[in-house]
Amino acid sequence: MAILTVSAQPGLGVDEIGRRAATALEFEYLTPARVEGLYESEFGDSKIPARGYADVVASMAAGLARRHHLVYGGFDGHYLFGNVPDVLRVGIVASPGARAGRLMVEQSLDRSAAMAELRRRDREHTVWLRQRFHRSSFSAGHFDVTLNAERWDAPVLAEAVVASAHVFGLDRAPLLSETAERQIQFEARLRLARLGARLPGAVSLRSRQFAHPSEEIFANLLDFYRIAWEYEPRTFPLEWDEQGRAIEAFTPDFHLPEFDLYVELTTMKQSLVTKKNRKIKRLREIYPEVNVQVFYQKDFENLIFKHGLERTAEMLR
Repeated sequence: MAILTVSAQPGLGVDEIGRRAATALEFEYLTPARVEGLYESEFGDSKIPARGYADVVASMAAGLARRHHLVYGGFDGHYLFGNVPDVLRVGIVASPGARAGRLMVEQSLDRSAAMAELRRRDREHTVWLRQRFHRSSFSAGHFDVTLNAERWDAPVLAEAVVASAHVFGLDRAPLLSETAERQIQFEARLRLARLGARLPGAVSLRSRQFAHPSEEIFANLLDFYRIAWEYEPRTFPLEWDEQGRAIEAFTPDFHLPEFDLYVELTTMKQSLVTKKNRKIKRLREIYPEVNVQVFYQKDFENLIFKHGLERTAEMLR
């Protein structure tokens, strides 16, 4: 999976440069607008969590990178794809005067109006980066290659970007493997689940509050992969007094009706895990027909990889 990010300061048109570079390299072109469109096709009108923006981009990019390498064009590419080994970050920069001059030509503005518009765009750019990445700088240190747009037009800049990609060997990098895509998708969606991102029209009703944040994360993750679930639907008596009244019982956290599977999520406290395991052992003795499992995070992955990813692949096509 090779990704070439082309980031430009406000006032410098990155779209033409990125598209030209993608065409010359035969890479697929990805923009923030396209990321939002892919997100909406899966999540409907659910708003992208600001702190989860990088994970959304990673997830959507992974869905494309099995077929093509990518060029990402925007002003935030230097803060994205931190876990991708074959990434080349190119920055397009110019002085405020040169950027204002471009706005004067593009929008038929006088010098004063162009400078005011440039300041407005710079402020919006700063707010965007701070909300999503808690950082806002745009400096040469963020890039592998920095190009000065003072005198070069878009076609020349695009040629320089393409030449840089060839020098760094992006065109020779392998495509994303199925295993790597699954891992990227899972990790991105797990982080989104932790931020409370949910699919519209979730497959299960939430009839009560979750007892622990990990349960809501798990529920969100199941929703992402269209796996139906019920929360604490049944309590199993484990011990009775002389009058036949239950004095000990166990209520698994989730039931997955598609697999007739009860799921109990784990806690990090070993004392509680030991108590929980004792109850589950007792439950299996009394109710041998009931399929119940204790889930660690790795078990989340196994469930998703086994049952959820084919559906997700269909949604992303």
